[in-house]
Amino acid sequence: MLSTKFRTEPVVTTGMPPGIGYIVGNEAAERFSFYGMRGILVVFMTKYLVDHQGTPDYMTEEQAKSWFHLFMMGVYFFPIFGSLLSDGLLGKYRTIIWLSLVYCAGHAALAIDDTRMGLALGLVLIAVGSGGIKPCVSANVGDQFGPANKHLLEKVYGWFYFSINFGSMFSTVLIPYLLKNHGPSVAFGVPGIFMAIATVIFWLGRYKFAHRPAGGVGFLREAFGPEGRSIMGSLILLYSFVAIFWALYDQTGSAWILQADKMDLNWFGIQLTAAQTHTANPIMILAFIPLFSYVIYPALNKVITLTPLRKLGIGFLLTASSFCMSALIESWIQAGLKPHINWQFLAYAIMTAGEVMVSITGLEFSYTQAPPRMKSVVMSLWLLAVAAGNFLTAMINILIQDEAGNSRISGTNYYLFFAGMMALTAVIFALVASRYRYRSYLAGDAEALAEGAAEGA
Repeated sequence: MLSTKFRTEPVVTTGMPPGIGYIVGNEAAERFSFYGMRGILVVFMTKYLVDHQGTPDYMTEEQAKSWFHLFMMGVYFFPIFGSLLSDGLLGKYRTIIWLSLVYCAGHAALAIDDTRMGLALGLVLIAVGSGGIKPCVSANVGDQFGPANKHLLEKVYGWFYFSINFGSMFSTVLIPYLLKNHGPSVAFGVPGIFMAIATVIFWLGRYKFAHRPAGGVGFLREAFGPEGRSIMGSLILLYSFVAIFWALYDQTGSAWILQADKMDLNWFGIQLTAAQTHTANPIMILAFIPLFSYVIYPALNKVITLTPLRKLGIGFLLTASSFCMSALIESWIQAGLKPHINWQFLAYAIMTAGEVMVSITGLEFSYTQAPPRMKSVVMSLWLLAVAAGNFLTAMINILIQDEAGNSRISGTNYYLFFAGMMALTAVIFALVASRYRYRSYLAGDAEALAEGAAEGA
């Protein structure tokens, strides 16, 4: 018989906790909905947008990139409010359920209205819903673990990230096809259905997983007390460097798609759409997660101790390299060659390697560095770095526009600018990270206030 009350502490086990399947299943369906919608946004804005009379109201490429990155900024800005609701008032479960309904409403707005008004309303609702649940879902994964099975935390965050890309892999193939053959209403409606499915999956698992209660006044004391302020200050400094990574990475959904549209998209007899090329990222992620976990990381650890911050630094350099590859591709396009899409897939491979070392590492690192009542808040700070990166990209794209809406920094120089910025960031980050002292806080851990760590980066 199921209890009428939710479990508030992790199940004591040396294996995987019950309920992880529901959380991972929810994440896979939610990510299908998000990446499916995200993958067609730039194409929709530049080729399908209409006014209230039904006549074309297309955006320029620079305008579309600005809208895209402002939306992404919102998605990763609202986690701070979701975390405050979760850790301070409602708890993670209720926050996720209620904001998931807002999320569904955003998809509905996009599916119903093809104008700029429908676009703006839909994107705002999705930013609030998606952003609000983000820190809660990733922190909820860690909440299922205690001292007996904490050794599995790194592995489960890898599989959690695997589920993200499993969902996005299918959506980035299917949704552009639906847009091309059935129009925006169907293409935006299907992700909405999957978000509803994600909400139901999470609700079905409510008795299986641990529900950490909201911290209330204790949360405020912990968050804004001396220790909380010290922890957040240290992490915000590190995350400011991570923001530059996201300024580059999320351009795979904007600038790289626009670049792909100018390339030879015939791939082994299959005529891809520009938006479908982004599928390369989740497919590579699915292959790279086990490759890095079981081959590359063990091999590198024989040469150098791979602390989380060292992984981030290496990931930054890989990301800069991927934009150098994009710059090379752009130089060929400017010269009148029409390069094959396989060259961009090579750039994706380099970028995806960087993503594995930055994004997956960052999720686990953020959870372990957060005191018990501050898990969602610290996760939201990690996500705020994504918002900052997208805000930076959006502002750069706005500032470089001329009066006609075209870019003053175009072609190869655009990509080299971001590559240089990322490389410089990696160098400065290495100096700052060497002074960071690691902590470890896990649910139910008797040593929650500190394994502390004299180990540097």
